[in-house]
Amino acid sequence: MPSSIFDSAHRRLVELLVEARKKGGFTQKEVGRRVGKSQSFVSMIERHQRRVDVIEFIALCRALGKDPDVFFALLISEQL
Repeated sequence: MPSSIFDSAHRRLVELLVEARKKGGFTQKEVGRRVGKSQSFVSMIERHQRRVDVIEFIALCRALGKDPDVFFALLISEQL
C-alpha cells in the first residue's frame, strides 16, 4: 500500500486546502502565521512533501475560515 502522503485522498485534501487559501486571498505566510508555523510549513504541505495530521487539519481549516466538519464532509463525499 502506498504511503498516504502520495495517495489520491491526501492529494485531494491538499488541493482543497490550496483552493481555500487562494479563494480566501491568503498567502502561505499568513496561513502559517495563523497556525503558529512558518511559510515553509505550508509550502511543504502544498508541495505534497509533508503529510497533514488531524490536529493540523483542524488548525488549517480554522486559519482559512472554514468549518473543519464541513470541509471534512466534502472530502469524504468525494472519496465515496
